[in-house]
Amino acid sequence: MRILRVVAILFVVGVAAGVGLFAYYAKDAPTVSATDLKASGGPVVYDKDNKEITKLGTAQTYVQSAKIPQTLKDAVVSIEDRRFYSEKFGVDPIRIAGAAVNNVLGRSNGMQGGSTLTQQLIKLAVFSTKASDQTLRRKAQEAWLAYKINKQYSKAQILEYYINKVYMDNGQYGMETAAEYYYDKPLSKLTLPQLALLAGMPQSPVTYDPYTNPEAATTRRNEVINAMLRDKKITSADAATAKSTAITLGLVKQQKAQQATNATDKIIDPYLVQVIAEVKKKLQVNPYTTSMKIYTNLDMSAQTRLYDIVNSNKYVTFTNNKMQEAVTMTDPNTGAVLAQSGGRKLGNVRLGFNRATRNTRSNGSTMKPLMDYGPAIEYLNYPTSERLSDAPYKYPGTNTSLYNWDKTYMGNITMRKALVQSRNIPAIKTLEKVTIPKSLEFLKGLGINLPQDEQVYASGIGASVSTEKEAAAYGAFANGGTYYKPYYVRKVVTDDGQTTKFDSTGSRAMKSSTAYMITDMLKGVFTAGTGTSAAISGIYEAGKTGTTNYSDAELAANPALNGVGIAKDAWFTGYTTHRVISIWTGYDKATTAGLNYSEQTISQQIYKQLMSYVIQQDGLTNTDWTKPSSVVATTINGTRELYVRGYAPTITREAKSSSSSRSSSTTSSKSSSRASSSTSSSVSSSSQPVQSSSSSAESSEPGTPAASSSSPQQGGRE
Repeated sequence: MRILRVVAILFVVGVAAGVGLFAYYAKDAPTVSATDLKASGGPVVYDKDNKEITKLGTAQTYVQSAKIPQTLKDAVVSIEDRRFYSEKFGVDPIRIAGAAVNNVLGRSNGMQGGSTLTQQLIKLAVFSTKASDQTLRRKAQEAWLAYKINKQYSKAQILEYYINKVYMDNGQYGMETAAEYYYDKPLSKLTLPQLALLAGMPQSPVTYDPYTNPEAATTRRNEVINAMLRDKKITSADAATAKSTAITLGLVKQQKAQQATNATDKIIDPYLVQVIAEVKKKLQVNPYTTSMKIYTNLDMSAQTRLYDIVNSNKYVTFTNNKMQEAVTMTDPNTGAVLAQSGGRKLGNVRLGFNRATRNTRSNGSTMKPLMDYGPAIEYLNYPTSERLSDAPYKYPGTNTSLYNWDKTYMGNITMRKALVQSRNIPAIKTLEKVTIPKSLEFLKGLGINLPQDEQVYASGIGASVSTEKEAAAYGAFANGGTYYKPYYVRKVVTDDGQTTKFDSTGSRAMKSSTAYMITDMLKGVFTAGTGTSAAISGIYEAGKTGTTNYSDAELAANPALNGVGIAKDAWFTGYTTHRVISIWTGYDKATTAGLNYSEQTISQQIYKQLMSYVIQQDGLTNTDWTKPSSVVATTINGTRELYVRGYAPTITREAKSSSSSRSSSTTSSKSSSRASSSTSSSVSSSSQPVQSSSSSAESSEPGTPAASSSSPQQGGRE
């Protein structure tokens, strides 16, 4: 008796504790309104100013209970919750116990879990369907809300809400909407096997998609039919006929891409593609199946202007509608992607191919600061005045000659001039000094990991880098040396109030001296280099052009591409202290058409138009970069040059020989005159690890790089 008494007491205590815990959890349950239950479960997407910009999924067609076929109602109840109509509290203890036993024994007949239809509706309305979120607290709140909903609404209303709210894959919410998508018919016109498929899909919409997984879809449909037969909703003959029907019967041709439903959808499409991908990766959920609010970094004003720039001739004139582009704009101080274009003249395609992230075309000479000169300053302490030889040269270890874009040579020039004038030979010679392994290490710190076949010297003047990756990499130059991985989403808030933040954590990619010296040289690209078409008057900015040429095989396939100055791709990546914009232009089918001289400046024009707009629209300050104490400025041959403190360049000047100038011999005098003319301006500069003097010349005003008589880029790879 004593043992029974103890057991009874423990039982009562356990029940009391359970009730108390349930009550404790239930008191914090969120409220659920009719609007929550009726609204589409698609996530709402917001811009950087917290303004709603779109909802995921297509426009929903809501169907009232009276117009839902009884066959569909029977199918849903049989497969999801056979005791639905007899449940008095919105939960089913028998189902819960059965599911628990099956979970322990590892059994599943693929038909019913522990949640009732009412509980599933609650999940769709206010909770995440993510497996890891099915905690004791969540289950208690779910059961409490199901009880309240069951008391407040009729069974017919609850079933109506459920049928209209479930996700059906391919951006479709609700079974009426799905019927129109998959069969181009309303629910009232569908057959038993078609309705059975729709009833079974909500358990795993992607798995049971009849287009991509017809076998799994058939299996699931037949499970629904068997459940209906078990519950005596159909006859054996009906079941046999339905199960023998091909899953493809009546299916319309799949829409390869969803159609944009309004102007905003077209404008934000490439950005939205990345938002969805980022949410999936971070939360490990399909955003289409979870009710949530997605707060992005999208600058809607800039995105709209960018769309107009590339899709009209109001700001930039494109030669034809086949010419393509990709643009990414970021905040270099956070890594936030603020605007993006993945192509132009794309029609009403939704969630289409995004060239800004998936294009693998070479970035040409925009790679030089990243792979050649940045590492040279970082690891070899090169000054901007480092003397580089622009002379005939072959790629290391080969007999393959490397040429500049203009097929000429400038002789010994400074690193500054080599970069501003985009000379290829000095760039690869610099890379040879740096070594490939060290350069790859530098690139990795900037979020760029070249594939094995591109870990070669030729990549120093162009490799497969997207505008998204390039904008992020150049962001480290803009902010003083910190790399931020580009990101699109700020935070996600589920309907139960759970918040997940997506901020990018910065990592030191280079010394501040490297970032400042590269930026200082790239300023000259706008004033005396290859990027004068991008220059914005009065703005502190830095940037780099890039073009690529055609291979011999491509030229052989289309000799028309061998014309003077025809380029395969044209890039421009420019930045201020507040924004980075990276642009690619070219043709998807590059062997059918190339870019002439004029078209090669379109990327620069896009930069100029977009950067000018955001500076004014967002009220960005025009701020110059601050020289770090680790960098020393000096004047060499009238040009402001920089070096890393402690590694001052060695400068020698050959003066005229006084004895030569006094020579009475005409021949000697002429000879001396020629010698002095050629040597008086000669400067030798190389970095040496010496202690810099406090008397080193410091310039408070940036100097202008020496002008060159060379013309801007003219096709080929530069």
